[in-house]
Amino acid sequence: MSTHDARLDRLAEVAVRVGLGLRPGQELVMTAPLDALPLARRITAQAYKAGASVVTTLLADDQATLARFEHGHDEAFDHAAGWLYEGMANAYRGGAARLAIAGDDPSLLAGQDPDKVARANRARSKAYMPALEQIANFSTNWTIVSAATPAWARTVFPDLPEDQAVVRLWDAIFSASRVDGPDPVGAWEAHNRALSDRTAYLNARRYAALHFRGPGTDLTVGLADDHEWCGGATTAKNGIVCNANIPTEEVFTTPHRLRVQGHVSATKPLSYQGTLIDGIAVRFEEGRIVEARARTGGDVLAKVIDTDEGARRLGEVALVPASSPISASGLLFCNTLYDENAASHIALGQAYSKCFRDGGAGLTELDLIARGANRSLIHIDWMIGSAEVDVDGVTPEGRPEPLMRRGEWVD
Repeated sequence: MSTHDARLDRLAEVAVRVGLGLRPGQELVMTAPLDALPLARRITAQAYKAGASVVTTLLADDQATLARFEHGHDEAFDHAAGWLYEGMANAYRGGAARLAIAGDDPSLLAGQDPDKVARANRARSKAYMPALEQIANFSTNWTIVSAATPAWARTVFPDLPEDQAVVRLWDAIFSASRVDGPDPVGAWEAHNRALSDRTAYLNARRYAALHFRGPGTDLTVGLADDHEWCGGATTAKNGIVCNANIPTEEVFTTPHRLRVQGHVSATKPLSYQGTLIDGIAVRFEEGRIVEARARTGGDVLAKVIDTDEGARRLGEVALVPASSPISASGLLFCNTLYDENAASHIALGQAYSKCFRDGGAGLTELDLIARGANRSLIHIDWMIGSAEVDVDGVTPEGRPEPLMRRGEWVD
């Protein structure tokens, strides 16, 4: 087996070459937890090797975040650094690529006042919206990769000493990110071809809706008019081919914000901004959540769906086989990037304008809304698929066709 440093170098290369497709002369804006600095440094080196003009890295510190909640004045939780996020949005408008390293402590804010957490998240979401629009619309090339931080590793492997937990989590990340083999870039090219074949089939079928059935779930997700399925590599509006998620196993599209009906139960916990929300169960009427509960973290969930009107509606639906490599690992990562690629999922909030015919080219905000796209300050994925869930595609004439049985594709 390759050394840890060699695999870390390959992950950095995949992040830059496959995830971003970084072009010579392009700037890069990177965000990362402080504990991910070794990977951030390697990505910086790979970016400069690829011809980056400037790499700017913003580091987040969990202890500094906690200090805010422990010592900050009450009025501080309605404030966010808008100047920072506007600067990031300006960078993306100017052609900069975006890379995020995920690895936050899933339970960082579990013991904090949920009202303060909700207010801080809302303030950040509002301030971040100009940058989120650039990302959600694929105006520039972007990607997310992960680093095995100690706090995250302790959550995934609570029975192991911290040093062993970190090693185990790194092994899982390297495997899921396809960097264990001799040719990671080639492995990604083959994987992208398989995902492209799946999206081509779904786009040819032109389903009007998806119907999910399983324990606690009977949900019909109407699809947006002129929707388009995407998956794997995608071409951003600046013409650069990128893989937004490393790893990825999903094919996804845009639901119609008014055409979701029924009830659904989450099949995995949702880790959101330092809170673990488990046992989510909601009911939709005419596209809107009208009932919501959770075994744990329900107070945070309630505040999340009250963020704005769009937070109660869907912005994404994705299909993932239950046998995906991430699911086969048997691990609960408590990290959306990984857990969403272990199961079919839906996302509350902002829709991707990319998921329309011709990549949404030329569509205005009003055009997108007319086709059913949702708009919100948030975009939060949570998992609804498993080996007990069946999925049908529903034709425009209302005829169901089997797409997945017991979580696996029907071929």
